[in-house]
Amino acid sequence: MRVLFDHNVPHKLRTSLVSLSKHEIITASYLGWGDLPNGELLRRAEQDGFEVFVTGDQRLIYEQNLIGRRIALIALSTNNWPLIKDHVPTILAAIDTVAPGSAQVVECGTFTRKGRRRMQ
Repeated sequence: MRVLFDHNVPHKLRTSLVSLSKHEIITASYLGWGDLPNGELLRRAEQDGFEVFVTGDQRLIYEQNLIGRRIALIALSTNNWPLIKDHVPTILAAIDTVAPGSAQVVECGTFTRKGRRRMQ
């Protein structure tokens, strides 16, 4: 499966997922797409055969109409690696099961500015 990571997803997550799966995971930044508006980014991703888009921007789920799209969207509740690292298996399961044209939020907790973790 081809998976595209948004520019706001930690690269350590990519490394962790590649070691656990056979998915091809590429970052938007690597493709030079880091500055594209969200709609254009999803359109290009679909054209290039990506099946899943992973982002740290939960607003994307509500901003983009996924009806009729071939790409699925996974939004992480945070893009903070110390919180995400404990949820790698859950994120992988979401990638493996999300349906085309749908969106899913993966809860990884919430980062507070005071440096304290708040788990949900």
